[in-house]
Amino acid sequence: MNRREFLQVLAVAGAGGMTFPGGDAQAAQAAAQLYDVPRFGNVHLLHFTDCHAQLRPVHFREPNVNLGVAEWAGKPPHLVGDAFLRQYGIAPGSATAHAFTYLDFTEAARRYGKVGGFAHLSTLIQRMKATRPGALLLDGGDTWQGSATALWTRGQDMVDAALQLGVDVMTPHWEMTLGADRVKQIVDNDFKGKVSFLAQNVKTNDFGDPVFDPYVIREMNGVPVAIIGQAFPYTPIANPRYLVPDWTFGIQEENLQQVIEEVRGKGAKVVVLLSHNGMDVDLKLASRVRGLDAILGGHTHDGMPAPVPVKNPGGVTLVTNAGSNGKFLGVLDFDVRNGKVTDFRYKLLPVFANFLPADPKMNALIQKVRAPYESKLGEVLAVNRGLLYRRGNFNGTFDQLILDGLMAVQDAQIAFSPGFRWGTTLLPGENITMEALMDQTAITYPYTTVTPMTGETIKTILEDVADNLFNPDPYYQQGGDMVRVGGLQYTIDPNQPIGKRITDMRLGGQPVDAGKTYKVAGWAPVSEEARQTGGAPIWDVMAQWLRASKEVSARPLNLPAVRGMDGNPGMAGA
Repeated sequence: MNRREFLQVLAVAGAGGMTFPGGDAQAAQAAAQLYDVPRFGNVHLLHFTDCHAQLRPVHFREPNVNLGVAEWAGKPPHLVGDAFLRQYGIAPGSATAHAFTYLDFTEAARRYGKVGGFAHLSTLIQRMKATRPGALLLDGGDTWQGSATALWTRGQDMVDAALQLGVDVMTPHWEMTLGADRVKQIVDNDFKGKVSFLAQNVKTNDFGDPVFDPYVIREMNGVPVAIIGQAFPYTPIANPRYLVPDWTFGIQEENLQQVIEEVRGKGAKVVVLLSHNGMDVDLKLASRVRGLDAILGGHTHDGMPAPVPVKNPGGVTLVTNAGSNGKFLGVLDFDVRNGKVTDFRYKLLPVFANFLPADPKMNALIQKVRAPYESKLGEVLAVNRGLLYRRGNFNGTFDQLILDGLMAVQDAQIAFSPGFRWGTTLLPGENITMEALMDQTAITYPYTTVTPMTGETIKTILEDVADNLFNPDPYYQQGGDMVRVGGLQYTIDPNQPIGKRITDMRLGGQPVDAGKTYKVAGWAPVSEEARQTGGAPIWDVMAQWLRASKEVSARPLNLPAVRGMDGNPGMAGA
């Protein structure tokens, strides 16, 4: 699809009823400009990540709190709102501002429409490939998890969609929660000869043998290009170990350096790491490892309009992150001359469903895989009157709804809900359907729990999660957000060391007693014991509560008092 054909498709789409903000002709022109990315150089990489099984267009609100600490404070990716727009020179109120920030979210979402959707992403990929011979499509992982249909088909809907999309290379994270056997089944059958599933840092427990290929070398326009895979290093900690009992993970920095030298020795002139480390980890890794031209990253869902250049003993490595939920497509072009990268161009393109016509073949596939489940997906559980979202360091309104539902159904004083970064957004007036609920809860270990915990244990849990998020050394961060807390109030100082971040815990206005036992509800336990003793799936518990509620609004957020962050541009209003 060349530029003229692309414009013609937009014109036909407008004539056929596709709605564009500000008038069809104006928006079609704006879309053409937004997606007019001229070819540069001779090595072309297209990158998406963390789509979390969202096959159809969605709303997704970016965070208003994304705090960096220590040397990462106030630097990309830890910028939100107006500070983000200033950093990248993005006009307030524009479609691009809506894609990258939470600002005026409800109004902007209604103006610009939904984002993502594989049928629209497919159209954009075809558009980019048309002018970029040999371009590779890289999938950064978290693709087979995050929706009801992905859970119910054990990821098959997303595997089929990825093949239709033309994915060339992939690395994993949440894929592993389908279990080792299912992952190997897909890699050895569906993907065989079609998709290179890479992870240099996954090995067997017993002999340390590679489980997956560490890299692939492809020649593009006469240039040998190596892609190395980096799976999420903390998979057996952040997710149940029993799902991948025979595999080890980790960052594997030394092994990565050896792999880089190996592919360079085999003639690779461009070497790229397809990573699911999270951006802070990638920034540190880039400063310590030599020979990478770029890290195309994922996991932390940071939509970065420009790469961060990181100096290291071997030169400079570009570090990017391509957002989540199918909202963005990264386009990285290298100009390679005389065996060396001499220049590059990078664009992170928002995927606006109203700006891009749906690819008919992908649309047909999506309809086919959803057809058996449409009735169940479409069940209206309650009418929503507020903006429901998840993303943010400390809490989100959909998280708050889950916390309140857990405490009500389980008759608990306190509730914990995981700080997952996936989960779509509902606008005021949109119904909470079973599909919308599953977008927040669709995991393979959904068990609810009710646990007696002492005040001391509760503090220990909060301190541990806070250290995962705010440890000044990125290699000790696991990339999630803070556990969401219902009923309990507390104060947090992210700049303090572990054991001293959490203070002034209160329940009903009274200090929490370290020796007293409290009734705590939760879900998504990672232990083997919890799998055996856990209660009903979270979606059953929440569906019961929502049906009884009939109508819900965005409830007041139970947020901690945050200390030591004055002036930090990673917190709105700071």
